Amino acid sequence: MEWIDLRSDTVTKPTEAMWEAMAQAEVGDDVYGEDPTVNNLQSMAAERFGKEAALFIPSGTMGNLVAIMTHCHRGDEAVLGDRSHTYLYEAGGVSALGGIHTFIVPNQSNGKISLEDLESAIRPDDAHFPRTRLLCLENTHNRCGGSVLEKSYIDDVAALANKHHIKLHMDGARIFNAAVALGLPVAELTARIDTLTFCLSKGLCAPVGSVLVGDRAFIAEAHRIRKQLGGGMRQVGILAAAGIIALEEMVDRLAEDHARAKDLAKFLMGIPGIGLDWESPDSNMLFFHIQDGVGYTLSDLIPKFAEHKIRISTTAEGRVRLVMHYWIDDDAIHRIKQAFREIFGVE
Repeated sequence: MEWIDLRSDTVTKPTEAMWEAMAQAEVGDDVYGEDPTVNNLQSMAAERFGKEAALFIPSGTMGNLVAIMTHCHRGDEAVLGDRSHTYLYEAGGVSALGGIHTFIVPNQSNGKISLEDLESAIRPDDAHFPRTRLLCLENTHNRCGGSVLEKSYIDDVAALANKHHIKLHMDGARIFNAAVALGLPVAELTARIDTLTFCLSKGLCAPVGSVLVGDRAFIAEAHRIRKQLGGGMRQVGILAAAGIIALEEMVDRLAEDHARAKDLAKFLMGIPGIGLDWESPDSNMLFFHIQDGVGYTLSDLIPKFAEHKIRISTTAEGRVRLVMHYWIDDDAIHRIKQAFREIFGVE
């Protein structure tokens, strides 16, 4: 019996089509701009988002770091949500490596930051203060239940940024999940975003890589920052080939992951002792906590599910996060439900 891994969609492995594409990839030296497969991927990504240019980057964390360091000089300020991935899980890189000050504002439970909080974070022009250069959003929002930011909200934030002559960057690691959930082309959803980083791994199943999109001048400078951070790669078309398959074949099927997340959430609502943090998931992940009186702790669940060959993980906030992805099919959902029945003692 195969293991079922619900810890994250980062555990996805390449599809057969990706393995074949990687084996046959035409490559060159990407630092010289001579890898044709990377160039093809970058052109595809820029076109998909309606932007002028794109840059292939080893990871989403580096992608966000490159973007923020390109927008901001040392001592400048970027505004981040207090539950954002960049603030919580990227090792403080924007400060440690970029010398960039961060202004932290509260995320609401749906991943949004109120327009009032964003505007109040923008510094006046005063020599005592760092210059506010950048607002950052995340979509879908990982630590807010995989919530989706809709186009009208994004456009409102973009209008605010434009009003104050600052830029708007989006950590769009799972932006295709958001676009599919909303039924919008990704270019329409992100039309007013200045720059965006998205992952080719996670739900799109490529083994490695993210892409940063923006205008040509921005991407030219981002290329320099990528090199400075050690992100220049050589014959990396082997990886970019999987990214091309990800864009061509893996986007539309994300709706299946969303449907399975909703189905599992509906099932869990009927299990005594489980409380869902967000009852109807926006995208491919759901979070739950154990209610009082169950008789064991959250950490007890990990070995209990391991007995059923199911991997789960807990968060610092005392929740379990279950993430649907390409390798979680209907048979896996059936096994997951049966495991919950047995562990929680319900018929």
